[in-house]
Order: sequence, then structure tokens, then C-alpha cells
Amino acid sequence: MISSNRKLPPGPIRLPIVGSALQLSIKDLPQTMEKLSEKYGPVFTIYMGTRRVVVLHGREAVKEALIDQGDEFSARGVLPLFEKIFKGSGIVISNGEMWKQLRRFALTTLRNFGMGKKSIEERIQEEALFLVERIRSTHEKPFDPSSFLIHAVSNVICSVVFGDRFDYEDKKFLTLIDLLEENNKLQISFWVQTSGWPYGRSLGESCGKSSFTVVLILIHFTTEKIHKEIDSVIGRSRQPCMADRGQMPYTDAVVHEIQRFMSLLPLNVPHAVTRDTRFRQYIIPKDTIIIPDLRSILYDSKEFSNPREFNPGHFLDENGDFKKSDYFVPFSTGKRMCIGEGLARMELFLFLTIILQNFTLKPIIDHKDIDISPEVCSMVNMPRPYQLYFIPR
Repeated sequence: MISSNRKLPPGPIRLPIVGSALQLSIKDLPQTMEKLSEKYGPVFTIYMGTRRVVVLHGREAVKEALIDQGDEFSARGVLPLFEKIFKGSGIVISNGEMWKQLRRFALTTLRNFGMGKKSIEERIQEEALFLVERIRSTHEKPFDPSSFLIHAVSNVICSVVFGDRFDYEDKKFLTLIDLLEENNKLQISFWVQTSGWPYGRSLGESCGKSSFTVVLILIHFTTEKIHKEIDSVIGRSRQPCMADRGQMPYTDAVVHEIQRFMSLLPLNVPHAVTRDTRFRQYIIPKDTIIIPDLRSILYDSKEFSNPREFNPGHFLDENGDFKKSDYFVPFSTGKRMCIGEGLARMELFLFLTIILQNFTLKPIIDHKDIDISPEVCSMVNMPRPYQLYFIPR
């Protein structure tokens, strides 16, 4: 039992009721965390209202916690609204034995549905064909493709779970997506008002769009290299498949760099410690909320030169071959990492390649005027609104 030297990590002064609010920029918490780490080091304590939070900044601190001491840091941080609705159930917020059982069940079920097998890939390929035809039906008029992409991704899940996809104009399908987005808005709004967590009100409506910043970034720089790689490896007569990825290092690097640069959830979903935990020279009390700062890893200048710039070269070696990185953690790491990572990465590669196999992307404004930097909304990065032309190749 830990009883001596109960020393918390350092941090800014805690004020009654508001906690560390005066030191936190609600608009851009990741930037605030970076500044605080410069002053207090890679492990520091802040208070969001009355809630004690320990922030882990940098790869070494995050790795030590989520992997080396994975059991102690495997709990989910308190999410008041979800606790009220689900009463501790569900894979996202559950803890202890219930969470272990749910995670095992989810992984087993996904495998049974074809995660990592040909059947899932075939479902994505099928949906990709419908997506291409839907884009083609715009007849080269400019439009925002976000809803098309959200519908396509949603249909892949429907195909896996229900055994069939929906027509894009199906009223039940559109109603279901609208309800899910509205539910997100209500949850986040209520969460902001009752939990003391400074999440932006527009978080819920933007999560779906954020997954496909890919298209926005692609219209900012030339896609000539990707087109050449697609034409050389795949050609025009067949669909892309996951087996192609190993022969397409530049395209693979672009997909990875998009996820690194976007850093969708820069501060991850909150963790918590399962018991009083000794971490480095500190003692972190049981149930303390833990924020693993993923952006500090994805933007580490020792691993990625000029991390604030979009550069596929971050994932290419001197020979132009794809280069893996231990700093690539957009889906988190450790026991709570996203179980849908495999599906998401498969969708990104297949949707991207089939779109560029069939279309050239053309912005409605000059390339130099396109802002590809994420729009920061408290703890979530979102793509900026955009429109473009899809010109058949």
C-alpha cells in the first residue's frame, strides 16, 4: 500500500471552484498543455473545476504510463453525462472486469464480422464504387464532399452489422445519421454545462467530418505523385485493394501524414488510474483523470522535422520507401487504444485511392489561399469548410 510521500506532479496554482481555469485556454487546450509542459515538465497537474487531472506530455511519459504501467492507467476518466446515461456500461466508459469482457467481446465480434479479413475489405470496396458514382453524378460542379464521405463510412458499418448497405437517399438511413449527429450535439452541450470539462459545443457535429480532412489537404498540394503511383500499381481497369499498399509507399505516407498532421483527438479520451499509483517520483491518487497528450507525440520535432508543416516525407526514408514510426499514435496506444483502428486505416487507404483513381481534385480558390491547418475546437481538431471540383480522369 502506498502511504508515504504522497506527492502530486507540479502544476499551476489551483483556485477554489475554477481550479486552473485562468491558466487554460479553452479555445486551444493542446497549445496550453505544450506551454505548461515547458514550465512544469512532461508530467504535471491541473484542475478542471474541482477535477484533478494529470497530463502526460511527450512519448516517453505516455509510453511509460499507457504501456509500461498499462494496468494502472487503463481506467476511463469520469465522463459525467455518459455515466448518467449508461451507468458504467459500454466499451467507451466502462471499467474493471466489465470493460475487459466488453473489449474481448468487441474484438472477437469484429473478427467474426471480418475485421482483418477479405470480407471487410470487400464491403469497403463495394461502398467505394457507390461513392465514386455518387461523386460522378455531381457533373463536375463544386460541392462539399463531407456528407458523401460520412454516408459512405456509415454504410460500411451498416453493411458489417446489418448485412446490407442503405441507398444514399434512403430516408431511414438519413434520419439515423441525423439523429446520431443531433445526439452528439446534445450530449456535448450537456457535458459542457454539467461536467466542468471545456469541450466546444460544436464538437459533436464535427467528429464525422474530421475523419476526412484527407480531401481538403489533397487539394492543397499536387496529387501528381499519387496519380502516378496509382496508374503504375493499380491502373484504371480494377479497384484498389489493401495488397496494393505495400507497393505504394508515397500514397501510404500521405495517408499517415494526414492523420499525424490533423491529430483529430490531440488530448485523447480521458484515462484514469485504477489505484494509487507511483509514477516516476510522484504518487497519483486513485481515480485521478489522466490526459495522454497525443499531439505532443505526433508533433515531436525530434521525430518529425518541421512538425507543423504537412510533409509526406515524414514517413519516407532516403530511398523513398515507407518508413514506420513509433510516434504515429493517432488512435492512441496501450490497453485503451481504438479497437476500430484497422477498419479506419483500411477505409482511408481504399477510399482515397479509388477517388484519385477516378478523379482529379480541383479547388475553387487558388492553392496558395487554402488553409489546411485544423480548426481547433477546445480538445478536438476539425477540418475547415471547403468545396471543390471532382474532374473525371
